Amino acid sequence: MLDKNNIPKHVAIIMDGNGRWAKERGLPRSAGHHAGIARVKEVIKAASDLGIKVVTLFTFSTENWSRAKREINLLMHALNNFLDRQINELDKNNIRLMVIGQDSPIPQYLLAKIKKAKEKTKDNTGLIFVLALNYGSRQEIVDAVKKFTNAVIKDEANLEGLDMENFSNYLYTAGLPDPDLLIRTSGEMRISNFLLWQLSYAELYFPRKYWPDFGKEDLEKAIEIYQRRERRFGKSR
Repeated sequence: MLDKNNIPKHVAIIMDGNGRWAKERGLPRSAGHHAGIARVKEVIKAASDLGIKVVTLFTFSTENWSRAKREINLLMHALNNFLDRQINELDKNNIRLMVIGQDSPIPQYLLAKIKKAKEKTKDNTGLIFVLALNYGSRQEIVDAVKKFTNAVIKDEANLEGLDMENFSNYLYTAGLPDPDLLIRTSGEMRISNFLLWQLSYAELYFPRKYWPDFGKEDLEKAIEIYQRRERRFGKSR
C-alpha cells in the first residue's frame, strides 16, 4: 500500500526503449514509438489519480535531431496526433500542459498544436503535464545565464543578488518544484542531459521494462520504492 502522505510532488520520466521493444517483436521502430505514445495516456491518468502534482516526460532531446529524418518526421506527426486527440481529454481532467525546450527547428504545425493545447488548459489546476521537447539541459542552463545577463544589463537584476534559488527562476522549469523521483525505463542508467540542475536531490529508479510496457502498476511500484528510501538532502542519519 502506498503512503498517500508521501507521494512525490514531481516525477520526471525518460521514456526509453521504444526501438528495442519493437525490434524484439520483429516490428519497425515506428511501431515502438506509436506504442510508447499510447502508453503516455495511461501513465498521466495514473499520476493524476495518485495525487502527483507534476509529471515531466523527456519527449525529444536536442541530440535526437541526429536520427534519420524519416524517424524524426514520424515522431513529430505522432506527437501532433496525440495532442490532437488528447487536448479535450486533458482539459476535461483538469490537467495543464506545459512544454519546455527550444521552438526551433520544431515544425510549425506542431508548434501551432502545442500553442492551442497550452491555451486551452492554461487555467487548469490539477496535474501539470510537462513535455520536454527539443530539450537539452546544458542548453537550458546556457539560456538561463543569458536571461540573467540580460536582466542585469537592463537593471532588472544584480550579480550580488544571484543565488541558487534565484537562478532557478531563469530555467525553463521556473515555478515548478524540482523532481523528487526520476524514472528511466529500459534499464539504462544515465540521465542523458535531462534536468541536470533540477535532479540534484532526486531519487533515481531504473526499471528494466521498456517504456511501451510501463503502466500504472509500474508507476505505483516506482513510488513504493521511492517511499522506502531515506531522503537526507546532505544531512547525516
